[in-house]
Amino acid sequence: MTWEVLSMIGTVAFAISGAIVAMEEEFDIFGVYILGIVTAFGGGAIRNLLIGVPVSALWDQGLFFNLALLSITIVFMFPKNLLRHWQRWGNFFDAIGLAAFAIQGAIYASNMGHPLSAVIVAAVLTGSGGGIIRDLLAGRKPLVLKAEIYAVWAVLTGLVIGLDLANQAAELYGLFGIITALRVLSYTYKWHLPVRKLGLD
Repeated sequence: MTWEVLSMIGTVAFAISGAIVAMEEEFDIFGVYILGIVTAFGGGAIRNLLIGVPVSALWDQGLFFNLALLSITIVFMFPKNLLRHWQRWGNFFDAIGLAAFAIQGAIYASNMGHPLSAVIVAAVLTGSGGGIIRDLLAGRKPLVLKAEIYAVWAVLTGLVIGLDLANQAAELYGLFGIITALRVLSYTYKWHLPVRKLGLD
């Protein structure tokens, strides 16, 4: 049940995030659906490739595709004056998707018996892979590589689950809340990892 709920939360959150980015970039309706779907399922597809699960397994997720399509449709049909207020929530939905999918990806790899390193990689790719593809298609620098602390929270998620520090439903939901809050704090207060700039003139 925890797996299903986290998958639903992540799918809806990332589908909305992708749709909002597409509308910010003035994509047409086809582009909005494509970016929403890619954001929701891109990370899972990359994860499956790396941990040995057929990518075709994604096509068995009919319920999640329907959820993503419904979420994108609702956002697209939202009144324009209200949607302006929703745009500021793009980062919040992205934070929710990051937390939910990082946990889901880590659980997936852990249940397959993969080592800690693979659990961490699965958490990072599932939590941020869709967002990277979204940003590249939207012509933006990937958020995970240049903005506030992002993928570090997915690494932390992978560590917690890979070390078996959280495995019960209540613990996983608590971890979801903590990771979401940390991501929100990191973009609210502009927490950054160290950056070294090369001033080569």
